[in-house]
Formats: sequence, C-alpha cells, structure tokens
Amino acid sequence: MPALFDEETGSTDTLPAEPSRHRGSEQQLIDRLWDFSDPKASEERFREAADDDLHSPHLRAVLSTQLARALGIQRRTDEAHAVLDAVAATTSAPGDPESYAAELRARVSIERGRIAASDRRPDDAVPELTRGVREAALAGSTFLVLDALHMLALNDAGHEEEWATEGFDVLDGSHDPRVLRWGVALHNNLGWTLHDSGRLTGALLQFEQAVAAADAYGTAEQRHVARWSVARCLRSLGRTDEALAMQRELAAARPDDRYVLAEIEALTAAEPTIEA
Repeated sequence: MPALFDEETGSTDTLPAEPSRHRGSEQQLIDRLWDFSDPKASEERFREAADDDLHSPHLRAVLSTQLARALGIQRRTDEAHAVLDAVAATTSAPGDPESYAAELRARVSIERGRIAASDRRPDDAVPELTRGVREAALAGSTFLVLDALHMLALNDAGHEEEWATEGFDVLDGSHDPRVLRWGVALHNNLGWTLHDSGRLTGALLQFEQAVAAADAYGTAEQRHVARWSVARCLRSLGRTDEALAMQRELAAARPDDRYVLAEIEALTAAEPTIEA
C-alpha cells in the first residue's frame, strides 16, 4: 500500500485558512518547507528557519518541532529527541497567550509519538499522542487535534475506529479546507483497518469517501493514492474488471508507479493468452 496519507504532503498555498484555529500562515510556512520525499533537504530548511531571528521565538520553536520530525524520518532519533527536549524547555515570551505554550506541548508530544510509532513502539506512542490531543484542544488547534487523532487511529490497536470516529466528529465542526484535508487520511486509514479485518464493503465506502475528500481538499498525490486504494479494494471484492479499469487509468497518468504496475500485474496474471 502506498504510505502517503500519514504524512499530509503537499503545499497549501492556494487554500484559505482559519488563523484563529491554527494560525494559517504558520502552517502554510511549514507546508512550504516540507518535502517528505527528501527529509534531509527539509531538515536543512527547517534548521535555517528555526535559527532565523526574523521569526518570533514561538514560531522558531514550532519550526524546531518540524526539524525534529525531519530528523526522526531519517532515523536520527537521539538528535530528534534532543531538539524536542529543547523545545519543551522553552518558556513563553511575555505577552504570549497560554495557547502558545499549549501548542508547543502538543507539537512536542505529537512528534515524540510519531517517532515512537515509526520505531514500532505503540505502548510509547499512544500516551504521547493522547497527550497531544489534550494539549492541542487546550491550544484551540483543530489542525493539531486531528494530526494526533489520525496517528492514534493508526497506532492504537483495537481502538482504530473509535479514534477515527472522534476525528470525523472534529471535522464536522470545521470549514477550513486545510483542516478538512485530514478527512483523506482518516477515511483512508480506517478503510485499511476494515479491509485488513475482512470488512470489505465498509472498507470500500471509506476509500470512496477518501476520494471525495481528496477531490475537494487534497493534493494531487492524495487523489492518486485514494483512487489506487479504491481499485485495490475492488480487487479484494472480486470486482476485477472495475479494478483493472481504474488501475489502467492511473497508469496512463503515472506509468512508472510501481504500486499501480503491481496491481495491473496481479489483475492480469490469470488472463488467457492468445494461445490458450
């Protein structure tokens, strides 16, 4: 399965934001600096931005959490935790609202949880991510609440559907396209939970909802992978003609996509040849 939805890749420059909820310009800057396909280059950009005195102390601390994330993706775990320790020790500047401190606590917990999840340590990840939800709510950041919830839905075995449902409830109260993009991840990840447990009809519904969310709010990459997931589920349901038609459409757009090519091969392996 293409692992794209847990990273929330892509620029949001064209999407209006709700600054009162997650300070849209802050998140847009983060989006511009991230390239999840090149965490080393992202690390360098975040390191430079976090050292830029033109940014406020709060923003530099926020950018440092993303530096830690880039280090974590590179498996430089000790360095990542050292950066997060420094952020956690940051004191608020005079006049900063309490929500700023809560946001930093949320971001630190979410990144620690992400690192633990990537190390396959769910017992460490889940408490950090749960703390992240609580602190993000205190900060008034719907965006960060959903970030933590979607990670919990990926890593808290046996409770995936509960966390996803909580995420859907949060989404229902938002009108911010950048926040609503989390619906792609939540529907897609829940789809795979249902698919892998054999509940294929429910999985297909979730994948189709991920397509709808991706079409409305997502990136080109998310729209591509959402359709791949639908086609893959159709194969599991035995609807192979529909699955093959979808995969061939995806291949026409991206002929070198190895996941698409693998599905086409699986769907055509049993086709009769002219000699048969």
